[in-house]
Amino acid sequence: MSIKQISVFLENKPGTLSRMTKVLADHKIDLRALSLAETKDFGIARMIVDDVLAATSVLKDADFIASLTPVLAYEIPDETGGLNKLLQAFNECNVNVEYMYSFLGGKKAKSAYMIFRVADTEAAEAALTGKGLRPLTQEQVGEI
Repeated sequence: MSIKQISVFLENKPGTLSRMTKVLADHKIDLRALSLAETKDFGIARMIVDDVLAATSVLKDADFIASLTPVLAYEIPDETGGLNKLLQAFNECNVNVEYMYSFLGGKKAKSAYMIFRVADTEAAEAALTGKGLRPLTQEQVGEI
């Protein structure tokens, strides 16, 4: 099952990122994963949070441009070659990764977690499930 990623367009100037994170912190929204990409004039913060609806709402209320994108999240063992094994399954299923980023679990976690953006999340999920790989649900990610 795909999860919802929030993408926020940020003006590329000092203080913009911290203004966004302050809005989330002030509303007790917990970041699970964050990726920041930039160009000369703007950046795109891509994030997974514990409460997608609340985060989207408060960001829009604070005049941020935010959109939702379906992505896939997988748990991988936090060991050498863990990511490679998962990517081999993607290759075998002919699933192209547009972008990805990772996050770790709690202090005692034995796993890492990867977020994947692919062209067709439903088709990719079906193919990977056929290989025995189960994506995380929105609720599972929120509990990490």
